[in-house]
Amino acid sequence: MRKLTFLLRPSWLILALVVVAFAYLCFTILAPWQLNKNSSTEHRNQLIADSVQADPVAVTDILAGDPGTHTEWRKVIATGTFLPDSTVLVRLRHLDGAPGYAVLAAFRLDDGRTLLVDRGLVAAVDGTRPPAIAEPPGGAQRIEARVRASEGVVPDKVPSTQDGFRQVYTVDTTQESTVLGIPLTPIPTGTDKGGYLQLAEGQPGAFTPVPLPQLDAGPYLSYGLQWLAFGVMAPLGLGYFVFAEMRARRRERGEVGAEVTDQPASTSEETTTEARLADRYGRTR
Repeated sequence: MRKLTFLLRPSWLILALVVVAFAYLCFTILAPWQLNKNSSTEHRNQLIADSVQADPVAVTDILAGDPGTHTEWRKVIATGTFLPDSTVLVRLRHLDGAPGYAVLAAFRLDDGRTLLVDRGLVAAVDGTRPPAIAEPPGGAQRIEARVRASEGVVPDKVPSTQDGFRQVYTVDTTQESTVLGIPLTPIPTGTDKGGYLQLAEGQPGAFTPVPLPQLDAGPYLSYGLQWLAFGVMAPLGLGYFVFAEMRARRRERGEVGAEVTDQPASTSEETTTEARLADRYGRTR
């Protein structure tokens, strides 16, 4: 055990603490974070793939269905009327790589409930201000759309009125209900975020539709496996350095012992001291 007493030095204790903390983070935070993102992405991709093949259903069926059922990306049919003067713009969007806005409006169903509808994207004028935006068509309408989950709100990004439009930073049913002063009905999505409708291409009142995400799992699985590998490699690396240090110390003791044996007794202490000084400061002093 005396051979391992060097591990009690502060430098080795700090190194061991860093390695243990890093391995703990890899196994409990970093790897699960990436693996969970991979699972979420695969689940989303499956929902999108299923919705592409499925026929649209009445949005009232979704509203009356099980709130725990995942409904995001489902294609639905809604009948009703767009409410006049209900336009809200979502800032910081992009269209074909240029600045743009998402255009929101309120849509009242035949049964009296009102839903939030994303009409699509429009390009910004000179990259800084919204263009003239036509009101949605009046009268009874039948629209086809996809269910989307609200994005939530950014605490320090408050709604405002600029360039004659009410503007927000995210699509969120609860926030837009407050901005419009209209009780909007959130669509159940199977999550804690109430949903809204995203118009499909060619629908009444639609602008450029928001494109579907790429059905790509992304790099999250490989990242998660890499963090697991790092969590294993870090303790192994520490063990290697401990072994290398023990081997170096053993070799050093062997060399010192050989020198002491070869030297006369009267000069052994002097030679050993000189060797240690030379090893620390060099031969030339």
